[in-house]
Order: sequence, then structure tokens, then C-alpha cells
Amino acid sequence: MRPTMHPVTASQTIGPFWHPLGDPALSDLTRFGATGSRLELTGCVFDGSGAPVEDACIEIWQATPLASPVFPGWGRCATGPGGKFGFVTLAPDAGAPYLAVAIFARGLVKALWTRVYFADPGDPLLAALPAARRATLLARAEEARWRWDVRLQGDGETVFLEL
Repeated sequence: MRPTMHPVTASQTIGPFWHPLGDPALSDLTRFGATGSRLELTGCVFDGSGAPVEDACIEIWQATPLASPVFPGWGRCATGPGGKFGFVTLAPDAGAPYLAVAIFARGLVKALWTRVYFADPGDPLLAALPAARRATLLARAEEARWRWDVRLQGDGETVFLEL
């Protein structure tokens, strides 16, 4: 009797979809001419031992401002040396004051989902978390940009959401 072979699906692995990461334009959501309050988000991804994850993929989605021909509302970025990533987008408004984030990395069968906020707006999700856990979802202002690091496990682990 021969074992049954099941095809690998997109929910089981990042590849063969990894190739679009070579296009750095995907991390600039304003590349088609979107105007408004620009926001630059940078950060690093770290594993459970605190080592940078240099081959992860970060995707962001945002509900506001609404997607349009000049603003896709979605972006993708590969992490590089030091686990660094970066996006340029438009600031979300009070109606949905966060970016939804998916993290793909080696060893993960499915993406990890979370959010990043740029202030604590009294959002119900944030309000339900203890202060130390809430802090893992809050970006901090650094000069002209925002900084938000992702910790996949261990001390200071980022809050991840079940979908």
C-alpha cells in the first residue's frame, strides 16, 4: 500500500509565495500616490531566545483609510539582517486605530496574527489585556517614525490572536 500524498497548501507553508518578497515596493503602501498623514513603522522580529529572525515575512492590513487605486491597504516586507523590517503607510484613523499583522517564519505551520497600535485608544482588545501584555501591541514614537518589535516566544512575547 502506497502512502497518500497531500499537496502543500498556502496555509501550510510560505513557499512558493516567498518570491514576491524580493520587491521592496510592497512595503510602501503609498507607492501609488496615496496622500494623507504618512506613517513609517520599523522594527525587528526576535525568536524565543532573543535572536533576530532574518528570514521572516511580515504582512500588514489596515481598514482605514479605505483601500483605493492609490492605496492598497496591504503590504509585505521580508525581515533582513538583525531581523529588521519597515513599512511606509498612511496613519489609521480612530475608527480602526491599528494595523493587522501576519507573521510568517520558519517553524510556523500557520501565520501568527496580531495588531500594532500607535496609541492606547481604549480599544476593547487592549483594555482586556494586563498592562505588560498590552505594551507588546503598542508601537513607540522614535523621532520621525514608529518602532514596534515582535517577540515570537519567551519574555515579552507579543500578544497573538486566535482567528
